[in-house]
Amino acid sequence: MRLPKFEYRVPHAVAEAVKIVADVGPEAQFVAGGTDLYPNMKRRQQMPKTVISVMRLPELNQVTGAGDPGTVIGASVTLTEICENETLKRDYPVIASAARTISTPILRNMGTIGGNLLLDTRCNYYDQNYEWRKAINFCLKKDGDVCWVAPGSAKCWAVQSSDLVPVMVAIGAKFRFVSAAGERMVEAREFYKDDGIDYMNKRPDELLVDIHLPATNGWRASYQKLRRRGAFDFPVLGVAAYVRLDRDTVIDAKIVLGGIAPSPVQVADAAQELIGKTLDDDQIQAAAEAAYIKARPLDNTDFVYQWRKQMARQYTIRALKELV
Repeated sequence: MRLPKFEYRVPHAVAEAVKIVADVGPEAQFVAGGTDLYPNMKRRQQMPKTVISVMRLPELNQVTGAGDPGTVIGASVTLTEICENETLKRDYPVIASAARTISTPILRNMGTIGGNLLLDTRCNYYDQNYEWRKAINFCLKKDGDVCWVAPGSAKCWAVQSSDLVPVMVAIGAKFRFVSAAGERMVEAREFYKDDGIDYMNKRPDELLVDIHLPATNGWRASYQKLRRRGAFDFPVLGVAAYVRLDRDTVIDAKIVLGGIAPSPVQVADAAQELIGKTLDDDQIQAAAEAAYIKARPLDNTDFVYQWRKQMARQYTIRALKELV
């Protein structure tokens, strides 16, 4: 498969990058490592006329701050740097460990944290080459008018398959976007939308500049990933768990499921099973049961979807036990 023709632009500052995209319009797209965009272009899923590289912009390649008062990560920091950064390993180990589960070492050398947070949704009927998709008359997400996962649905059910997204939602991270019109900060939990096509609260002219992590403030978090192989594969289920304790009592908690819906699924009932109680086996089991009930994967990715639902219970238990 070959890339389609496009114009390649390399700005030297954020202001220049957002001016280019404002001038070119919606047929332009930003790229950093390109580990998601370029394969999509080869499959003709995305075909921007202009590609704007932001990989080497200085502002997007920094990690500043610490656990107190908080850390800022540039969107073009590579996943390998996330795994190896001493500040992140010490103060935000959940981010370093989740990043380490993404793809393979070679691809992590090129892929970026921003790219993983803006990852396109995935589906067995969508992530195929052009000829394969044409043979089934395409799908709702690209060039067709039927969702082959749920033919009676007007909605696309392609899944959110980032490993870092459930973690960012769980810990309460914020994203800073810049455009020619100005800048804005968006909370991770408000950024992702439950639609496989319109899956982000982002305009095409906006550039993700950095990720703002909250002060550690005594909270703990963990991430567990289900996939067929021990490397390379996208998650078919991801569970991020977050708790904040006052001595032995849980005073805040979040359970976020990834890889089963177009957006991360925050399970409020699971959190309520933990808040105000001790993080013991009974409460962990109750939270896991609530996660199992809320998990409703469809037959649009690897493994039998009923089994993936069962694993929501087991992987929630694993994630919470890691925090004890």
